Amino acid sequence: MNEKIEHKKIIARIENLARQRKELLSLPPEEMLNSILNSTQSTALVHSFSEEDFYFLIHNIGIEDSHPLLYLASNKQWEYIVDLEVWEKDRIELPSITRWFDLLFKVDPNRFIKWSLDQKVEFINFYLFKNIEVKIRDADQDPSELGDAFITLDDIFYVRFLDEPIAFESDGDESYETNKKHRNAFLSRYLKTLADNDHIAYQKVLIESSNVIPAESEEETYRLRNVRLAEKGFLPYEEAIGIYQPMKVRDFKIQENKFINQDPDQKLFFPVPLYHTGVIEEENHFTVALKNIKADDVLEQIQSEFAGLCNRIISADQKTIREKDELISIVKKACDYLNIGLEKLTEDKGERDAEHYTTLMQNFPLSSIFRVGFGLALELKWRAERWLQKSWFSSEGLLLGFWGEEWMGVLGGLLIKKPLFYDNYKTGELYREFISIDDIKKTETILNEIIAFDELFSLISIEPDPATKGYLTCKNFILTLWARHTLGLSEELIPLTFDEFRGFFDDLWAGKEQPRKTSLSIKESFLDWVSSKTGLVHYEISQRLGQSFENLFSEIESEYGNVPRNDLDPRYIHLFLIHIKKGENKND
Repeated sequence: MNEKIEHKKIIARIENLARQRKELLSLPPEEMLNSILNSTQSTALVHSFSEEDFYFLIHNIGIEDSHPLLYLASNKQWEYIVDLEVWEKDRIELPSITRWFDLLFKVDPNRFIKWSLDQKVEFINFYLFKNIEVKIRDADQDPSELGDAFITLDDIFYVRFLDEPIAFESDGDESYETNKKHRNAFLSRYLKTLADNDHIAYQKVLIESSNVIPAESEEETYRLRNVRLAEKGFLPYEEAIGIYQPMKVRDFKIQENKFINQDPDQKLFFPVPLYHTGVIEEENHFTVALKNIKADDVLEQIQSEFAGLCNRIISADQKTIREKDELISIVKKACDYLNIGLEKLTEDKGERDAEHYTTLMQNFPLSSIFRVGFGLALELKWRAERWLQKSWFSSEGLLLGFWGEEWMGVLGGLLIKKPLFYDNYKTGELYREFISIDDIKKTETILNEIIAFDELFSLISIEPDPATKGYLTCKNFILTLWARHTLGLSEELIPLTFDEFRGFFDDLWAGKEQPRKTSLSIKESFLDWVSSKTGLVHYEISQRLGQSFENLFSEIESEYGNVPRNDLDPRYIHLFLIHIKKGENKND
């Protein structure tokens, strides 16, 4: 009976700490710090933070202001910070070790000594091997024989700080000297404190650090670090990149369901990362479904899974994320492709509601839903690349600018390593991640138009003049050829004279009322010309490019429908190639 009562008290304390954490993460940094330090359970509260949340917490507050929190932190939280901060891909950054070891040493010297000897002994030995030289004086040896650079604490073990350790590769001498002084000061304090606390341990560390095999030590340290971080979703790059491997809907449906514990009697009491879901700013199908989860146990498991997904994306993108604003971009990317994945998985069923999305999230891994969403963007990228390899456009050596600003932007977004949506600053960015099926469809529509135009140009079989390639676009290419045909000129891609264009301009319009509209007969003439040049029947042309041609004529109307003939200026006509003679102006 007493055991049950005690168990309930423990559960109540854990739940109370969880509520406090949620409240703290909504506060400004200064208030957050004060609230933690003023808490009657400050140590327990700090320990209740997941390693990921504690890492973001100290960076959000500021490292220099976070010394009291680092003092209260658990060894696991210390280790997580070191695991993230002192590695550059698969290599140890020695200056970063100096910075963080010195900081943790200042926070609590005795605890740091114990921690380094109990849990980081191989790591500290590797660090010492890279930064100091150790010699043991023989009983009859004069200390002067060892040289002035060696110092000793016991007249037996002599230590010299290396003058040019690998740690201090730098472009500037000032930075080199600063890092070196910092290193020397830290090592002096560390070795003295270690010797004062346990002289036998001090001598043992110096002996072991002198016999390190650096390649093996670094490899083993890297392996252990990867094992620890893999539990948080930080997989090695070669494994993490698998998050971008597309998954077909049919493959998604045949995978096994994931396990979600929904038994309140078997609740998993582990620190749940809250920062990742706490910085979600947008509302989409994923976030709405997340809010729709009522059971706290289930929500916590989804939150942990979402944090792991974000961490895997960080590893795959090879980014270092420390600040809250940097995390927001990763969280947004994860939310966006989860949203697309959920839309795609319910596309054929007409079941787009929060309940159905929630069921999908509870039954299947979030990583699989993400891969379904990202796979749609990747398929567009692969299709664009396949087309580009065999395209008329590439064979003619044309630049992307040939497709005009918008289409060039769309192609540019698809042809980079990880495809992006061309937003053209509508939401403040030139490129952004795809956020919905609508983005996928818009991009696909434009890609279809580009490919259709390219096939059309290949059938027309007219090579662009190298002299025109610099300012040639798909629009002035086809419109100029058509205009020359209409005027009875040679069917070569030669710019129109201004007088020729003005003669053609008069025949474009159905009437004189403003704004003028292109006549039906002129559109039919254009269609007839395209048919004669390509061998395609009208139906095929309309099916492939009907809307594109309508948009083209709408652009002609928008550009020139309100312009009187006498006000035409060849300098501002970009839908047709116009040859401007030197000294010519619009009134000539």
